Amino acid sequence: MSFTFDRSHWALILGGSSGFGLATAKALARRGMNVAVAHRDRKGAMPAIEKHFDELRAIGVGVLTMNLDALSAEGRKTTLDALAEKLGKTGKVRLLMHSIAFGNLKPLADPKPNAVVADANARLAKQLGIDEKTLTSAVRTVFEGGADVLAPLVEASAGEPGLALEEEDFARTVQAMGTSLATWTQDVFARGLFAQDARVLGLTSEGNEIAWRGYAAVAAAKLAMESISRAIAVELGPYGVRSNIVQAGVTDTPALRLIPGNEKMKAGARLRNPLGRLTTTDDVASFIALLCTDEAQWVNGALIRVDGGEGVAG
Repeated sequence: MSFTFDRSHWALILGGSSGFGLATAKALARRGMNVAVAHRDRKGAMPAIEKHFDELRAIGVGVLTMNLDALSAEGRKTTLDALAEKLGKTGKVRLLMHSIAFGNLKPLADPKPNAVVADANARLAKQLGIDEKTLTSAVRTVFEGGADVLAPLVEASAGEPGLALEEEDFARTVQAMGTSLATWTQDVFARGLFAQDARVLGLTSEGNEIAWRGYAAVAAAKLAMESISRAIAVELGPYGVRSNIVQAGVTDTPALRLIPGNEKMKAGARLRNPLGRLTTTDDVASFIALLCTDEAQWVNGALIRVDGGEGVAG
């Protein structure tokens, strides 16, 4: 089904220079929605990012991009001042999307070698008549070449020892990837920028219920965001604001590649996904575009999996 959006509508995407945010900006722009992107990237990364923003401008919709700290009060004010000017008297924010990936990925403690994996490798090496070091090296080489089925025999990277999560790591991550959704929503609402039928959207992952090593702080942030989204759905629903959370399947994004053991995560997802592949940013962006349609106005306060069945495959 093909659809387009009202040309007075805007999407405000926080963290829209890569991954889900950028894919959503493109999906919405192709359907006629104006796009404002707040992001924070190094100067050296900007030439590649600007090429993507040029693609948005070439579509012919309104485009506003700002490279700043969207997590600061000053950055938020600068963004909303600029957006309000762009909106003029008729424009409104149809979608506020939180796609900020700024979290601490330290473990709670130094990882301990997996005795089960070590025993399996030792017995397999003995059966094959080779030494364990040769076997483990060969297994990793073949695994990294695309043999996902070998993932259980690959020892996860130990990482740098002595870098355990601290209280400040938790606080900063929960604010950046969790509670900042509430702050942004409140400010957009207070300025009267939301459309009569608006959407607030956050992103979560399976790490909200499965413990991934090094993901404790991010998982805490995501659970905070999910709770805040439900509160927005109830408290701002009477004003026409719908709030939902999308739980994407394992997706090969720049943010995922920072998670320790991400190669094993991707291998496991490919093996169990009924559709036989990873989720893509375009898969998720297409669904978010659907959520922004008039026909999706009764979806509110939900957590929706967009993963091809990965989450229920066991």
